[in-house]
Amino acid sequence: MKTLQIQAAKRADFGKKAAKACRREGQIPCILYGGGEEVAFTVDTKAVKPLIYTPNSYIVELTIDGKVEKAVMREVQFHPVREQILHIDFYRIQEGKPVAIAIPVRLTGNAAGVKVGGKLAQSARKLTVKALEQNLPDEIVVDVTPLNVGQTIFVGDLQFENLQFVTPATTAVCAVRVTRATRAAQQQ
Repeated sequence: MKTLQIQAAKRADFGKKAAKACRREGQIPCILYGGGEEVAFTVDTKAVKPLIYTPNSYIVELTIDGKVEKAVMREVQFHPVREQILHIDFYRIQEGKPVAIAIPVRLTGNAAGVKVGGKLAQSARKLTVKALEQNLPDEIVVDVTPLNVGQTIFVGDLQFENLQFVTPATTAVCAVRVTRATRAAQQQ
């Protein structure tokens, strides 16, 4: 899995007033939790843009006052009107313990149902998986070649080595839908 390195500075002040002061200076208040002590820190707004405004998932190497911590981004809070980032939660990756993260889905192949007039629809753009850090893939590749019109691939149909799906097995990943043109051709 790809890694993104971000410089951070520890926070001493807490509360609403301190958070607003951080944001005025172009910083985002953050917290790192899991597997030990919680660490409150700030990061530069420009440093997290490649992490947030992308479909990819990353493991983040946070350098907090010289100490390097590996983490995954758990939650981002946005301002409801201005879309400004208000707060970010990071979860610490512990050696030998599985981590849960949302990974993008990429469809490959030409579905058999599309060749006869159906339409391929992708329902899930990301799936949440649980695995050790070294087993996390950059993306989940799903082959849609065997799909016929009206068929669906569910999370329960996917099998990957060293990967456990947290997303429910009944969640649809993609399907070949019947189009009006196909339905009209079948009725004649």
